[in-house]
Amino acid sequence: MTESSGPVPPVSEGLLGAALLDAILPVFVTGSWDDGMPVLWVNPAFTESTGISTDDMNRRGIHPLLTLVEDDPDREPGQASLRAGKPTERMIRGQRANGAPTWWHVSMSPIPDGDGSVRMWLGAATDVSTYVQRHAAQLASLEFERRERADLDLVAQTSELLGDLEYPYALRDIADLLRALVPWAGFYLNDDGLMFADGVDVASPPSGRGRRHTRYVPESPVLAHQGDQLGDDAAGVRASVDQVQDLLDGVVDGPVLLELDGRFPAHSASGWLRRDLVRRIVEETGVIPRSVVVHGVAGRRRVLGLVASWHGAGTAVDGLVGPDPDEIPAEPQHVFTVIEVVARRAGTAIDNARLYAREHRLAEALQRAMLPEQAEVPGLDVWTYYAPNAEHAQVGGDWYDVLQITEGTVGLVVGDVVGHDVEAAAAMGQLRSVVRSYAFELATPGVVVDRVDQLVTGMRIPRSASMVYATLRHEPDGDVWAVQYTRAGHLPPLLLRDGTVTQLADAGGSLIGFGSKPRATARAELRRGDVLLFYTDGLIERRDRSLKVGLDALIETSARITARDAAGVGEELLSRLADAPEDDVALVVVRVPDPVVDAEVQPLSPRSRRWLLPSEPASIGRARHAVLRTCQAWGLPESASAELVVSELVANGVLHGWGNIALRLFDTGDGLRIEVEDSNPAPPVTTDGHPNRLGGFGMQIVERLADWGWRPAGSGKLVWAKLRPTGA
Repeated sequence: MTESSGPVPPVSEGLLGAALLDAILPVFVTGSWDDGMPVLWVNPAFTESTGISTDDMNRRGIHPLLTLVEDDPDREPGQASLRAGKPTERMIRGQRANGAPTWWHVSMSPIPDGDGSVRMWLGAATDVSTYVQRHAAQLASLEFERRERADLDLVAQTSELLGDLEYPYALRDIADLLRALVPWAGFYLNDDGLMFADGVDVASPPSGRGRRHTRYVPESPVLAHQGDQLGDDAAGVRASVDQVQDLLDGVVDGPVLLELDGRFPAHSASGWLRRDLVRRIVEETGVIPRSVVVHGVAGRRRVLGLVASWHGAGTAVDGLVGPDPDEIPAEPQHVFTVIEVVARRAGTAIDNARLYAREHRLAEALQRAMLPEQAEVPGLDVWTYYAPNAEHAQVGGDWYDVLQITEGTVGLVVGDVVGHDVEAAAAMGQLRSVVRSYAFELATPGVVVDRVDQLVTGMRIPRSASMVYATLRHEPDGDVWAVQYTRAGHLPPLLLRDGTVTQLADAGGSLIGFGSKPRATARAELRRGDVLLFYTDGLIERRDRSLKVGLDALIETSARITARDAAGVGEELLSRLADAPEDDVALVVVRVPDPVVDAEVQPLSPRSRRWLLPSEPASIGRARHAVLRTCQAWGLPESASAELVVSELVANGVLHGWGNIALRLFDTGDGLRIEVEDSNPAPPVTTDGHPNRLGGFGMQIVERLADWGWRPAGSGKLVWAKLRPTGA
């Protein structure tokens, strides 16, 4: 850096004038504000940019610069600075010499006289059109990105709502989301005629043949008012085309614009939808709509319904001011695109939900026809449990039966068909029927399974299966039950006696239908206090261990069981081995009661019990026996009250529910809690009885003996009752 050789000489006025004259920026000089700021001088750059010289401006008169500036509603701050003689700068929109619009950044600086008064102003203008356009493009890009994000977020929220169509207001909430784009939107489903829908009835059949709309709704006073406002010509009948029915029939893909300022045939889909839309939109907004956009909600084979969206045009009603149709801008294309995407996703989701519901109902029908049965066996304590692992099918390939063959003979069977789907359930049902038929005809288990082999070979059942079949015969002395059994590729039953576990592993053989030689029959016996355990591999099978390790764990767990009732034995096994099973589980526990040992100190077993009962009258008796045995095992004194309460709750489930009935008992420490779950979501109701006929007092009995309530559970309900202490 070099030092200066001397003071900088002052710039002469002539040099400044020459600099302004040669400047590349448009520069101009005006008079004072009081004189109207006439343009006194402009440089060549100004003339080149605007096409206007000083002489041209002088001929234009006062404020010639205003001809270069379009309307500026925010000019007052700049004018206030000019009046006060203060420097100011403004962004203004003007025109170039060729008439092209442009943006200028104009700065005005006062030129004071010797006495301080401002008689002239120096102005400079910078063309910033490129920067303004770039900034506008950036803002437009950001706005487009924001809108795209908002649209994607709306579609994502819609998809989340469509994931749970059992929620009764799923479609209403989706329509509320769409109202961020349009003033009003709503769903209509075509289930036996169009109906406005807040939610989805998944019980309706999935898409098949289309349904014609035939529901009739008369004209409302609002529509008559609309006819008065729009004139007689607008209220004429438009019967030539039923646009909505064409959309429902798939004749057109949509969307269609439905004009609402006319009349349609009374039974047409367009006429019904017009009347319903006008009524709803008027109630919510106070405006009679003139037209709506209708999108089809398409399933796989037919259009399931409609999405109607009102975009704002209409006439005010009852003094309410609505939007002027002339002032409503054209709807952006993205709005129609988003509504179309939502309609398409809704159609797919509704169709899937109804398809799954139909499969579920089919599985439930199979299940009701093939539910495992358990006969009440005098002299034995029998507990059974079955839990399919299939979430939707609710029925798998495992099964059991407890059959009262003769007065002193009981048949026990546990089987497992490969898989846990509807096909496995169908194969299980066939096998179960065959086994039951031969069990009542033949006495020896090996012979029964031989006959099953022969019949299954001819039936060509597509799934392989294993099973254990046993008979228990009561010996004349009354203390011993003789056991005969045979195994067809199934895990061995277990015999529990005084803490010792014995595998009944004899009489083994190949899977059902693959027997090449006669089946063998093995023998054992049950004494007082003994437990016989039948099970399927779902009880012990896990991905992280072999089946042998699981069997060893079952034997070890069984040796430590302390419960003295069959249900307690089952609860201990399930709690320790099958808290989260990975496959279907079937379990049969048979115990010979021992009055002497059972009356001793109560064992430390789980204070909970569960049963899965078919929806049939015989389950009421089973439930009573179950609660009596449980109260005896736990030493609870409220057995009589518990028997009454459980009888009423299970009877309600049998009479008014469907599917399985789940019974659960809990010892809370201050009273017995009873829970009964069925598949009917309707809550129980206390009545004053049925006039002129018996019954109707069940819940009154429950109220007298217990505190009770209910809550939704799965697709049905759970009713609970907690017994009051004796004497309360």
